[in-house]
Amino acid sequence: MALLAFGFLYPFGVTLFAPPAAEDPDVLGKLGGMLGDGYVLEVAARTVRVAALTTAICLLLGFPVAYLIARAPRRRQGLLLALAVFPLLLSTVVRTFSWLVILGRNGLISDLLTALGLADGGTQLLYTEFALIAGLTQLFTPIMILTSYSSLSHIDVKLEEAARGLGASPGRAFRRVVLPIALPGVLVGAMLVFAGAVTAFTTPLLLGGTRNRTLATLLYDYANVKLDWGAASAVALIMTALVVVAGLISGRLSKVGAV
Repeated sequence: MALLAFGFLYPFGVTLFAPPAAEDPDVLGKLGGMLGDGYVLEVAARTVRVAALTTAICLLLGFPVAYLIARAPRRRQGLLLALAVFPLLLSTVVRTFSWLVILGRNGLISDLLTALGLADGGTQLLYTEFALIAGLTQLFTPIMILTSYSSLSHIDVKLEEAARGLGASPGRAFRRVVLPIALPGVLVGAMLVFAGAVTAFTTPLLLGGTRNRTLATLLYDYANVKLDWGAASAVALIMTALVVVAGLISGRLSKVGAV
């Protein structure tokens, strides 16, 4: 705890509330001004919207895969899990650049839409919220699979069999037996995905451009372009508050599910 306080909490607090490089260290004053700034509120709303949609899609894609892996024969689970999380071994920049090829004017999706007659040639899908969500979903789905699997793998399959033996349909057995037990692990995965999507920088920078800024790219702009460390710290406070609120909601839902 002492190491955590000295190595993380102290510099974290100094950076947020009294940045040493700031000419005007009135972070809370800048924060108050931002909360009344329509542009910053728009960026914050976009960040939350993109993060929430990314979390929902990662859950819809990742949980079924984790369930199938957990119910696969033991000898295959290791291989399937390794394949599912293999993208985590690749650089974030490499995975993000792949979307530049797929979503560009002459990319795969643009050519496909043109061939189907659904769009004119050279359709630009980059620098949109769709591109942001697609890139972040690819980035964080393995995390959702991993956390969901860790929860599902500890659920004895005999519990489902017992529920079905007592007359429950497979769907009802899943909803009433498996899902409540797996919910805490699923919520942890959702929390990690949401926090990662809120604070992600590389993917929003490359796929969102200047027209679809998020809080992370706005923070970068304040810190490295405008050299306004006070404003950058204020943006960091907003991001921290969003993650903390999401964590509190996740914890509350976990307790409700456990009950």
